[in-house]
Amino acid sequence: MQEKQINHPHYQLSYSVYGKGKPVLLLHGYGEDSQIWNNQIEYLAAHCLLIVPDLPGSGKSIITTKGKVEWLPNLRIESLAQSMNEILIAENLAACILLGHSMGGYISLAFAELYPSKILALGLVHSTAYADSDEKKITRQKSIQFLEENGGHTFFKASMPNLFGKKFKETQAAAIEELIEQSKAFDTPILVAYTQAMMHRTNKTAVLESALFPVLFVAGPEDIAAPLTDVQAQATVPIKSYLEIIEGVGHMGMLEAPQQMNQHLSRFIHLIP
Repeated sequence: MQEKQINHPHYQLSYSVYGKGKPVLLLHGYGEDSQIWNNQIEYLAAHCLLIVPDLPGSGKSIITTKGKVEWLPNLRIESLAQSMNEILIAENLAACILLGHSMGGYISLAFAELYPSKILALGLVHSTAYADSDEKKITRQKSIQFLEENGGHTFFKASMPNLFGKKFKETQAAAIEELIEQSKAFDTPILVAYTQAMMHRTNKTAVLESALFPVLFVAGPEDIAAPLTDVQAQATVPIKSYLEIIEGVGHMGMLEAPQQMNQHLSRFIHLIP
């Protein structure tokens, strides 16, 4: 494993590189960092060149003082996609398989729209191509107000358990609590900027419609953030589409059913020439 950094005027981008072979980029979601993939890294790295970044503002990827003034207030999902392109440039990679969880899926879709020739395949892990509905935007706005008044830790203490399926909540309370504790590392302005970026993102169904590359969808029947019915509908759109449903899980299959998640992701990676 190699730990690497890219210095940008607005952020210092941190990422880890494992294994060799087909390049695969794993993108984490909102309120997470690269550690969310810890159950997948060793398994997948045996089959590919695995690159696992912390998104700017998450984990070890810090926002600079200049970035907090110039970059963060105007943050969009496309901005995060552009930061991921810097990794491909630094690693001298012409294209990669891009697998994103939740907000990481939104970023993956934006990346595919901006740099279609750089995508070998796309994976949406508990994620959606749809934009926020008007109702969801109202919820996001309430989240922003709550974050500004109470901070990220209190926000995730209330919201994080809802991302898991019933069985995991009943049997793995300590694992959920650990995630909630890790949320203390986030600065509130960064979480607010992420929330605004998600709220303002556009519908990316057209990316799926025009995709010449294979697209994987991983879904959980108990997922309230990326409902199974939405994912099933989107899985009919791409020319080459693969849908994997992990029974009994919610939004966090990487933790709730790691072995099944590993098998689904690995099988998809092996499909790509």
